[in-house]
Parts: sequence; C-alpha cells; structure tokens
Amino acid sequence: MGTPVLPASARGLQLLLVPVLLSLVLTPALADTRQVNVIRVDGVIAPSAADYVVSAIKQADKEKVAALVIELDTPGGLDTSMRAIIKEMLAAERPVVVYVYPSGARAASAGAFITLAAHIAAMAPGTNIGAATPVAMGGQMDKTMERKVTNDAAAYIRTIAEKRGRPVDLAEQFVRKATSITESEALKAKLIDVVSPNLQDLLRTIDGRVVTTAAGKVKLDTKNAVVVREEMNLREKILKVITDPTIAYFLLLLGLAGLYFEFTTPGAVLPGVLGGISLILALYAFQQLPINYAGVLLILLAIVLFIAEIKVVSHGVLTLGGLAAMILGSVMLIDSPLPDMRIPLTTILLTALGVAAFFVFIVGAGVRALWSKTKTGQEGFVGEVGVVRSRLAPRGQIFVRGELWNAESDVPVEAGESVRVTKVDGLTLRVVPVQRATPLVGSVAPGRSE
Repeated sequence: MGTPVLPASARGLQLLLVPVLLSLVLTPALADTRQVNVIRVDGVIAPSAADYVVSAIKQADKEKVAALVIELDTPGGLDTSMRAIIKEMLAAERPVVVYVYPSGARAASAGAFITLAAHIAAMAPGTNIGAATPVAMGGQMDKTMERKVTNDAAAYIRTIAEKRGRPVDLAEQFVRKATSITESEALKAKLIDVVSPNLQDLLRTIDGRVVTTAAGKVKLDTKNAVVVREEMNLREKILKVITDPTIAYFLLLLGLAGLYFEFTTPGAVLPGVLGGISLILALYAFQQLPINYAGVLLILLAIVLFIAEIKVVSHGVLTLGGLAAMILGSVMLIDSPLPDMRIPLTTILLTALGVAAFFVFIVGAGVRALWSKTKTGQEGFVGEVGVVRSRLAPRGQIFVRGELWNAESDVPVEAGESVRVTKVDGLTLRVVPVQRATPLVGSVAPGRSE
C-alpha cells in the first residue's frame, strides 16, 4: 500500500496546530510563572499617595497578578485620601497585602485603617500600629462635633475590622482611646496576620493562604513569584512634588512675585508667564490640600503692605504689619494637625524676612529711582540754580553746572543774581529769578542811605 496523502485543508490545519502544541510543551515554566507587584507608600496619606495606590490596585486587577504588596510607613493623612484607598482595596479582585516596613516604620492614624483593610496585614519587627483618633483641622472642635467625628471614625474602623475578621474592640480602641501597639502585640491579638523581617520571607509565609476578594476566594501563590516594583508615573510624581505644603507655599509666592513684576514692567513677558504657571500650580495644590483661605488672604495683605511701605512714609509701621501678616498667614495656610503637612516655622520666618527685604530695599530702590529727578542729559538741568553772567532782558547767559548757557527769562534779571531753570528749550534754558529773602525790619536796603 502507498503512503496516505492528507487533503490540502488537513495539511493547513496541521501546520496551524503544531506551533501551538510545541509552545505548550516547551514553555510550561512560563505558563506557571506568577507575579507580585510591590509599591512603596512613605509619608503622609495625601491625594498623590491615594492616586498612586488606587492606580496600582487597578493595574494588579488588570494584570491578574498573584498579589499586590503595599510597603507602608505613614504618620497618617487626610480622611478623604484614606477612604479613597480603602474603597479601592475593598473592591479589589486580586489580594492586597499591606506590609508595615521596614523596622522603625509605623501605621498610625489613617495608616491603621489602611492596614486593617488589607486582605493580608503584615508588619516587620520593630514597627507599631494605632493612634487613629480623628484630629480637628484648624483648631479645637466643640464637644458635639468631636463626638460625631469620633463616632463616625469608630464605626468605619469597626466595619473594616469585621469584614476582614479582625478583633473589632481592639480596632475601635485605636480611634476612641488613641492606643498604639507593637507588631508582636498586634499578632498576638490577631489584629494582623504575619510578622516578617523582609519581603521574601513575607511572600513565603503567606503562600497558600486563601483570602476573599471582590471576585471570590483566591489562593495566594507567592512563594516563587517574580517581584515587580511599580513606581509612580510622571503625573503622580508631579502631584506629589507640588502638593508638598512647602512647595505649594513657594509656588504661591513665586506666582505673586511674577505677576507683580509683569504689572509693574509691562512687556517683560517672562515674569508674567512664570508667575502665571506658578500661581496655577499653587491653586491646583491648594485644591488637593486642606487650605485655610484666611491664611491666603493674610499673605496677600502682607504683599500689599510691603508695596505700600515703598510709597508711604510710615517709619516702618507698614513693614512690621506686613511681616506679622506674612508670618500669621503662612502658619495658618495649611489647615492640618499633622506636623508632616505643616510648613516649618524656620522656613516661614526666613521667607517672610526675605520677602520684606525684597520689597522694602530692592523694589523700593527701583521705585525711588523711577520717581527721582533726572540728573543726566538736558532734563537734568530742570530745577538747577545758576548765576546770571549777562543781563537777561529777556535773553542773556547764565553759569550753571560749570558751563555757560543761553538763557531766557520773562522778567529782567541783573547779572550776578541767581535763577532757577524751569525748562530746556533746545540749547536755551528757560529760567525764573530765585526768590530773595524778605529783608528784616529795620535793615538797610541796598543802594540806599539812611
């Protein structure tokens, strides 16, 4: 019998299937490879941090990674940013692991809420968690408001703890009593799931655990996973920089300075462009930060007082008022109880003194020079006093600034008398006689005898 020949269509199907079968046989390791995404949140929980975490959770869901690990070290942050992060964590389809790391790190205030909301809560040795009592922004709350805010925060942390199967009473004490505990105490109380000295140990420890996500139960496969660190994108990096309270403060001052120069020296263009950009960035940052607009108004008042000092002789009163307004406004500008979100007092004092010196001395010198009488060229002769060399009736010559000039007067002026220049008309000076002093009573008039 001869060798059977396949039809053309069958041979085409065979050619398509062979590469697929070979790829499945030759690359089993690649098919089994798992990936763990890792991000680092260090510092205040602000809008930039919230955007970073939310974006990372969405990316983890999209890539179907084994888990997302959030390395956390924070003193707390804004309630709105914290809730945005927790909302996304509760809706995540892939496991989210919050790891308070490294040793010496903390998950305080908003950080405690975020840690408890994770599918797996882990801490490194030498870390702590807690102190989640709400603090008023911009001053003390009255008793009623304090009770309402505290009850709201306590209910929120109870909900999170209950959903993740953590001790509700201990979590509530973080809010009501501002308690803080170590990693060993948290593990003993089953508030967290793991204590691990490093990331690799953490991934080995949690491997095989089953957690419940928004997509259902998921078994963690992290032991031999590839670790991929996700950095902030350009937008998040820019947002993090400009929402730093000190940077936002400087952007506001640069914006005001740029616009001032543009209005006082029209046509310069560059100061106005830079000032406009700085001011827009400052306003965007203020939209993200807890800003007290009374502080902004005080800073604007300070600028007005510094400018007024240049034009009004106040013997320093306006400058002192401007300094006081600048310092008070800068202290009040960021309406947050967190020290990490306040502008350092040293920075405020140095900036206030610098701005005052700039306006009073540098800008003041420029304005005074602009208003001062011209001392060069023909216009510089106006106001000068000279001596008549040849009688002005009405034309003659005068000696002024070491030179002889043709001069003209509306009234006759004798030689030897003093005249003042009122106008320069080409090469001729228009002059008027200098007022003579009124003779004293009983004095002898010149040229006459008793």
